[in-house]
Amino acid sequence: MSYRLGVDAGGTFTDFVLADDAGHIHLFKATSTPEDGTKAIAEGFAQIAETMGIPMARILEQTELCVNGTTVALNALIQHKGVKTGLLCTAGHEDSLEIRLGHKEEGYRYDAEYPAARILVDRHLRVPVRERVISDGTVRTALNEDDVRAACELFRREKVQAVAVSFLWSVANDAHEKRAAQIVRDMLPGVYVSVGTEVFPQMREYTRTSTTVVNAYLGPVLAAYVDSIDAFYKQAGVKVPVRYFQSNGGMAAREAMVGRAVNAINSGPASAPMAGRHVAKPLGFDNYITVDMGGTSFDITLTKDGKTNVSKDMDFLRYRIGCPMIQVETLGAGGGSIAWIDSMGVLNVGPQSAGAHPGPACYQRGGTLPTVTDANVTLGYLNPEHLLGGRLKIDAQAARRAIEQHVAKPLGISVEQAAFGIFSIVNNNMVNGIRRVSIERGYDPRDFALIGAGGATALHITALAREIGIKSVLVPKLASGLCAFGQILSDVRYNYMAATPMRLDERADLNTIEYRFQDLEAQAIAALRSEGVAPGDIVFQRNIDMRYLGQVHECTVDIGNSPVNDATIATIRAAFHQLHRQLFTYDEPDSMIEVVNIESTVSGRTKPLVHKALEVSAGIGQALKCHRNMIFSPEAQAQSTPVYDGQKLGAKDCIVGPAVIEEPTTTIVIQPGWTSTLNESGTYVISGH
Repeated sequence: MSYRLGVDAGGTFTDFVLADDAGHIHLFKATSTPEDGTKAIAEGFAQIAETMGIPMARILEQTELCVNGTTVALNALIQHKGVKTGLLCTAGHEDSLEIRLGHKEEGYRYDAEYPAARILVDRHLRVPVRERVISDGTVRTALNEDDVRAACELFRREKVQAVAVSFLWSVANDAHEKRAAQIVRDMLPGVYVSVGTEVFPQMREYTRTSTTVVNAYLGPVLAAYVDSIDAFYKQAGVKVPVRYFQSNGGMAAREAMVGRAVNAINSGPASAPMAGRHVAKPLGFDNYITVDMGGTSFDITLTKDGKTNVSKDMDFLRYRIGCPMIQVETLGAGGGSIAWIDSMGVLNVGPQSAGAHPGPACYQRGGTLPTVTDANVTLGYLNPEHLLGGRLKIDAQAARRAIEQHVAKPLGISVEQAAFGIFSIVNNNMVNGIRRVSIERGYDPRDFALIGAGGATALHITALAREIGIKSVLVPKLASGLCAFGQILSDVRYNYMAATPMRLDERADLNTIEYRFQDLEAQAIAALRSEGVAPGDIVFQRNIDMRYLGQVHECTVDIGNSPVNDATIATIRAAFHQLHRQLFTYDEPDSMIEVVNIESTVSGRTKPLVHKALEVSAGIGQALKCHRNMIFSPEAQAQSTPVYDGQKLGAKDCIVGPAVIEEPTTTIVIQPGWTSTLNESGTYVISGH
């Protein structure tokens, strides 16, 4: 027997998915331990060994794929707990991090009271270096190595732990950056070095510098985490190299992850689309929106025609990141989101969260403030005695007391009305997030299925679908660990990029573009072969950043694995016009087009996962656990509602709402007017009228 193991460390819970080659898939959850991630992993391993009846060391010895997802880099950036960082930049460009693009982020551009972002490199540690390369790669001013050495002496005195190197027009000629980086490595051994043309070798000075600085700021933090995880897994018995999940939706080897720490920033929800594809494709859905509500946040991704939207050159947590990232909309709306009343007497929910500690009031860990989870307990949706299959005892009365004290009494309403208000407000926040990734980007959400991921999502998902007009909802039995499941389905994936500015006129040298693609792909093949990926499992996807002459921003055109030559350029031009029209409602067929950057995404394919089909049950009667009073309307009138044990349901079992299905790690609320049918793939297909 061989296994695949996916571990996804979230803010509240760490999820474990173990799959064997006979098609059995097991899900486990442990409380996250941010102070030491190995503690949560040890707890999860103990659960696995107990459930499987096999020593964990034996399971790990037979594990052929071990993937770890982490929020360490994300948390370090949110909390500004990266390392002390220095920056070497072209003289005169020391303030580009503060100048940014001359304005604040979208949504705050004209907000005079919106504070400036915290700069990750102190001003005295942004050191100018006399050197200059111009746009065609010609050296105007030679690198002044004495400036670099003097900077290293300063960094040594200041106990700098990481150095970013980003020079102007290094994408046209990287010799100065490489030499400066070598001097830093020679003079400051043990200091993490982040080089612009290695981290993000594309045009845009501010984006490249910002990305390089973020990578330096987080690099030593992630390296320390990866070292501890690697040592823990090795000691536990893992024989294969541990893979780490990236924000581009693929796995990476340890060395690649440490060298590109910026790629770990939003890696947690990036595996959801791959899991979503595994869920949706057998049911005939190519368009789907995945929504993941955990303890602290709500993450949304959109996939159209089987392709998930990818972003690059974007502001993330107020820092410009150029590297490709799965496009994730994240809200402060989780099970631990706190309900509170503002100075105007208006009820709000989040973004503050009770997290895992102290957690919701009902968790009995010291939390006293009302949360979304407390509201779901009070509404009757959640089991009033325990969660997680009995492993987490809860106190329903504590939930009621918190809501009564902090919401119901101040507003002069009943506890039940207050709970439904909390439920409705957090739903409204989540619906607005779904609209941002769909309607505001030109997609009609009614053309998509809604896939539930995360432990808390299924409590809300039919209410969300009803509000936004979606008629098909998919909730897999593995919903609460869907991102961990997505990890073991995903490919090894790296992005190789190059700046290739060129006008597509009659003088365009298309061979230059093709040769650069081939050079990038040769590097990619060598990297994957060194990791043991077979040549037949390596695939490429090419993208070109294009724009009309005079435009500021580019459109990323997917050309598949097509070569770039005289025979294909007309098709590539037409694809750009079509994409521009889709994004901006117009195109300019007679205008000059220019290429800015090229990118080849290389993947080492993972073999498909075998999934054992569910058997037909003896009927839903034997799965009925009890009836519980639940509330489905603002009037807060209780309604006796059936509760079913999901573990006793089989393929084709149909349940008409209102009803609740309790799985060991998630609870599915089927609102009135909705019907659920369990598919043999292990997915609840829920349809609305």
